[in-house]
Amino acid sequence: MAFLRGRIIAFSGIDGAGKSTQIDLIIQYSKDRGQNPVYRWTRGGYTGPFNALKALLRRVLRGKLPPSGRNEQREQVFEKPLVRDLWLYAAMFDLMVIYGIYFRILKLSGRMVIADRYLWDTWIDFRLNFPDVKIDQWFMWKTLVWITPVPDMSFLLLIPVEESLRRSKMKNEPFPDSKEVLQKRIALYKELSSSHDWLVLDCMQPIKTINDDIKMKITV
Repeated sequence: MAFLRGRIIAFSGIDGAGKSTQIDLIIQYSKDRGQNPVYRWTRGGYTGPFNALKALLRRVLRGKLPPSGRNEQREQVFEKPLVRDLWLYAAMFDLMVIYGIYFRILKLSGRMVIADRYLWDTWIDFRLNFPDVKIDQWFMWKTLVWITPVPDMSFLLLIPVEESLRRSKMKNEPFPDSKEVLQKRIALYKELSSSHDWLVLDCMQPIKTINDDIKMKITV
């Protein structure tokens, strides 16, 4: 069997489902077969370049921006429509550059890109964090969807809410989702899965079983 080249492989799912574990295994699997995959964690508003920009602004503005993470000050700032919309536009533009330019160049050059989260994970984040914003109707969002390459293979890793909470506690996650948010997040993933070409994986199964399923899909 030949390993796929010049491809984008996306991993989506809730916290604690085992994305990092499976990604590490697939990266090693591809390296063992002479590949040199490019790994990128992408989440709208929290990518490496976007975080660097926020850090710079915090130094320049000296305390006028809220600290990172979930906190009351941040929620108060995002209640201002102008601030919220500017943040959303900046986050979407950042993803346009990453997905529409960087990922496409990597794929055209024959590289395999492994994306830890992808466009629709961000859509779910926006829906949960800004429920009053009709992001689907924004021209900027429609442009982002248009410019983003469809992954050659997408995996959706899911576990029950209680298991996600348990694993997040074990990993000492700094900003874990609440039970209510996790329930909404899973519901949105399931809603999307009916119209997206995702391989949905039950991650209550053994790690090797899940990994074998993934390897079977990314080799031909």
